Amino acid sequence: MGTARSPRSPSAGRPGTSAGPTSGGASRPRADASDYLVRGDDPALVDQSARLLIAQLLGNRDPALTLEEHGRAGVDELDIGALVDACTTPPFLLDRRVVVVRDAGRLTAADGGRLAAIVEAGHPGTVLVVVAGGTGAIPQVLAKAIAAVGAVVEVSVGSGRDRAQWVGERLREAPVRLDAAARARLIEHLGEDLGRLEGILETLRTAYGDRASLGVAELEPFLGTAGSVPPWELTDAIDSGAVGAALGALHRMMGPGGRAPAEILAILHRHFSAMLRLDGEGAASPEVAARLIGTRSTYVASKLLGQSRRLGGDLIAQAIAQIGGADLDLKGRTALPAEVVLEVLVARLSRLVRASTSAPRRAHARARTPGA
Repeated sequence: MGTARSPRSPSAGRPGTSAGPTSGGASRPRADASDYLVRGDDPALVDQSARLLIAQLLGNRDPALTLEEHGRAGVDELDIGALVDACTTPPFLLDRRVVVVRDAGRLTAADGGRLAAIVEAGHPGTVLVVVAGGTGAIPQVLAKAIAAVGAVVEVSVGSGRDRAQWVGERLREAPVRLDAAARARLIEHLGEDLGRLEGILETLRTAYGDRASLGVAELEPFLGTAGSVPPWELTDAIDSGAVGAALGALHRMMGPGGRAPAEILAILHRHFSAMLRLDGEGAASPEVAARLIGTRSTYVASKLLGQSRRLGGDLIAQAIAQIGGADLDLKGRTALPAEVVLEVLVARLSRLVRASTSAPRRAHARARTPGA
């Protein structure tokens, strides 16, 4: 069986895009599947999907008697011998046992081979749930074995429109009802931190009750700190010369659990260095530009190529010099806090771009003024 939808409810959508032989038309995991793989890039979302799947598998059964977990973070190590015993031991006085392997990226290739053999041979009465959302990837032999006979839940929400669509699907099945303005506010506030969605919705249900209809006024007190945003929100704002938007994106990227100052500086350096490379090489098309800067996205290459042409080599060099100065400031040349150093840099880069794009319009206006 190929990839599967996340088993939330009969109408629930899968948290991400399909992959594999059933791409674009996958269905929910079979009720009789005995092996599941839950994987993705965001550990918080993977954990949420795994929790929902496990709740469905348990049903009304007592978790203390039915559920057995291995590899819980900070609690125990992954013992392959104990895992094999758990999968091959039939349930006693029960119709089902659910064995969960947490942080399965820690499994070695040999461990994966032993579990894959059990998956292929079958293990009646026991449901195996392999969760891979932490460090490393699970052994391919195990992933292939589960995909062949069980169900794979891919937890990948993509970006932009995909993320908004995923949040919209989750909100349609949420325990409370948000109006259009509140939905938009929540999506904007979460940014990349979609792992916080379940907690906010559960808090709203506790505060207002099941099926309560809520607006922005009711939602706002429960939002907390704004979530982070992807790097392109910062670089796009700078490229448009929007100082306020660029500073807003910077603040969200540097929020609690966000990116380190050196990481943000590296993002800006890569962005303008790619423009300088394109200016020097004189790329004739987005395809050529993509090859020059080492990206597979012609859309990204096209944006950088256009911005490179608008700014020109001299202004791009000025921007890189400013980034280099900020790097020295972060390393102790000044006593300014890292946040202030980056704020000054982002404001300067935005103003540099804005001045470069408005200069031709001012010159054109002067040329048309009588007596100029």
